[in-house]
Amino acid sequence: MNIPVYVCFIISVLIVVFLFPMEAMLPSIENGNELWTTLWQMGLICGIFLLVGGLIACFFFYFYYLRKNIFFKKKDLFFSFLMMVIFIVPTEIGISYKLFSVYMIPYAIIPIVVRNFFDSRTAQMTHLITVLICSLMIPSPWEFVMMQVFVCMVTIYALKDLTQRWQLIVCSFYILLTYILVYSGILLLQNGDFLNWDRHMPIYFGINFLLVMCAYPFINILEKIFGYISNVTLIELSDINLPVLRQLSEKAPGTFQHSLQVSMLGTAAAVKVGANPQLIRTGALYHDIGKMENPLYFVENRLAGPDPHRELDLPESARIITKHVPDGVRIAEKYSIPETIIQFIKTHHGKGKAKYFYNSFINQFPGEPVDEPAFTYSGENPDTKETAILMMADSVEAASRSLTDYSENSLRTLIDKIINNQIADGLMENAPLTFKNIREIKQVFLERLLSVYHLRITYPEVK
Repeated sequence: MNIPVYVCFIISVLIVVFLFPMEAMLPSIENGNELWTTLWQMGLICGIFLLVGGLIACFFFYFYYLRKNIFFKKKDLFFSFLMMVIFIVPTEIGISYKLFSVYMIPYAIIPIVVRNFFDSRTAQMTHLITVLICSLMIPSPWEFVMMQVFVCMVTIYALKDLTQRWQLIVCSFYILLTYILVYSGILLLQNGDFLNWDRHMPIYFGINFLLVMCAYPFINILEKIFGYISNVTLIELSDINLPVLRQLSEKAPGTFQHSLQVSMLGTAAAVKVGANPQLIRTGALYHDIGKMENPLYFVENRLAGPDPHRELDLPESARIITKHVPDGVRIAEKYSIPETIIQFIKTHHGKGKAKYFYNSFINQFPGEPVDEPAFTYSGENPDTKETAILMMADSVEAASRSLTDYSENSLRTLIDKIINNQIADGLMENAPLTFKNIREIKQVFLERLLSVYHLRITYPEVK
């Protein structure tokens, strides 16, 4: 652990401890018992500090041992702790000032939001630690914990993949039903009947139900603040009727078709190696939007006519080709595309070279020094599974169009050559892919390209 994590841990414990409604937990004070009350209060503070500190320590140890990718990103760690505080504060207010029941607080939003940005286990852990801390303030803690644990599990199962808004509405009904059933079960366990049913509980559960349905705008707010991106947003961004994608299809139709094919290859590979297929699909649609600036300089958009590169020297042609990366970033920022998608634009060529013009220059001028920056892309090398897969899919799909023989051996040789060269050039050194992943990705690309370029029969004409 580093010093910032220790500091974050200490501050978080102090914040949560001071939030506790200790006045409500103290016994009644009689005259002349100030010393006893002071000792009681000190003991209460120490107990709270130990319990809360232990729970938050478990929270940090979970990230340190099981989610290092979150632990070493201060933004992600802060977000996880913020999700706890957002629900601990209303609990403290409701208990201290008796303004509302804690059962009105939509704790189910925690697994909904965290699952949307991270994973199910992290969502369950964040929810569990939050609920356990809140239970220390509540007069009947075990009933509270029991209901919230059931609700968390139902939420995780109901929203395995949040891709449509209506799923959140359905999930809210499941949560409402879970609250009612678990509360009924607790009453039967304690009393054997429903005579002690609190007539206010259905109202509390109803308010909770309405607040859970507000999770969607809450997710959008968090996306803007932390730069995260949810599956719902990815699906919305992949709508080809959006202005930027519609312009790409009109100004650079060949590039648009290429992007669709790249998304097909990348999505299939993502499913195979456990990456996010929806993220790759959306990133693939946007990765080449910079080609809209000079579409005719890219061969896939030239149906006929002279080659504009003939009028340019090789370094200048390379500059125009490599410029589509910064142009794409600028266009994406103009249309407020999330940073996560912009990363696909920056990384789909990495710090590689425009090999066609680079190799042509070396062949034409073998004795002359090469202006390396003129032939090199100004992007970043991929550092996630998704961006690495897109880089491979982009190069393989583009190169496959130059083949005249689409046999299995020809395609396999091409795929091996393209991906092995990327690895040899150091473009994949930051990508979290194993040799097994690379082998699986190659096989998926081969199968998909064979299905695209399969043989077709010639229909006979009527004589």
